[in-house]
Amino acid sequence: MLLNQFDFQLPEELIAQFPPENRGDSRMLVMDRASGVCEIRSFSNIADYLCKGDCVVINNTKVINARIYGRKNGDGAKVEILFLKRIDETKWTCFLKPGKRMRQGTRIKVQTQSESDFWLVISDRSEDGVFTVESESAPISEIQKLAGHVPLPPYIRRADKDADLNRYQTVYAREEGAVAAPTAGLHFTDGTFAKFAEMGVAVAELTLHVGPGTFLPVNCDRVEDHKMHSEFFLLPREAEEKINMTKMNGKKILAVGTTTVRVLETCANDDGTVKAGSGETSIFLYPPYKPKTVDMLLTNFHLPRSTLLMLVSTFSSIENVRKAYSEAIGNRMRFYSYGDCMLLK
Repeated sequence: MLLNQFDFQLPEELIAQFPPENRGDSRMLVMDRASGVCEIRSFSNIADYLCKGDCVVINNTKVINARIYGRKNGDGAKVEILFLKRIDETKWTCFLKPGKRMRQGTRIKVQTQSESDFWLVISDRSEDGVFTVESESAPISEIQKLAGHVPLPPYIRRADKDADLNRYQTVYAREEGAVAAPTAGLHFTDGTFAKFAEMGVAVAELTLHVGPGTFLPVNCDRVEDHKMHSEFFLLPREAEEKINMTKMNGKKILAVGTTTVRVLETCANDDGTVKAGSGETSIFLYPPYKPKTVDMLLTNFHLPRSTLLMLVSTFSSIENVRKAYSEAIGNRMRFYSYGDCMLLK
């Protein structure tokens, strides 16, 4: 499987820089998994593809204000900090930009709008460019609340705004820990779930804390040689019961987003049922793998050559997905985090 099989050209103006004016006002490209035939509808029509007894599975992770700015040694160069994972209250792993000259023992001053300033010190640096920083006083979660910014992805070429605090978060976000949003869920409103309840469609929740690896490029020509990032997941017993009941009754599982697929396929049994559990998953899904548990996928449009595009291709064929992306581009659909969506049914 070669990396260039997942390449395509995207006009830059189709990369959505802002969310739609109203949550849920998105277009949805619907693709038949078997034939590759596509139609474009509104996301508001999502319920048309579900029946009583089906189950929609969502990722309830919540994005933290993971991006913080500081000054090296108090008054030196500006430093961007992207927090990755909590080790304890005062210690996290992070990316630093610029990081080339950052050394163990370097101190970074973080200013807030209040009179309080905070100091972080670099206590470790790994070979892959991940730093460990420690707070000299307050818990890092407090610093994030006082000085943190919404960690918009790099292809959104603007500073975060107050509106992003709400719009770069799903309406069902509950479990803090993600540094990127599970963006397929950004389309959903409370009204969407009210419609599901009215129809008798079940909703199951799981957690996967989306990490920065979701944006890391694949740098090897052979897809199989790529090392996948790991992320924390939790599949609760309640979700296991709902999903397995759906499978037992011959109904369909709709996964909202690639992160949801990764958890379900991590926990999948050979018969498509799942087993509750938690831990770290580094599962890497690419053709010719075929999903065991998930029948339908709702997802946003993804970067070329990305592991996310490879995962989407497991639901059909590479050729069908490429044609669907070409159709989306031809119809000027909006791409990436704040863009339109795609339903593979």
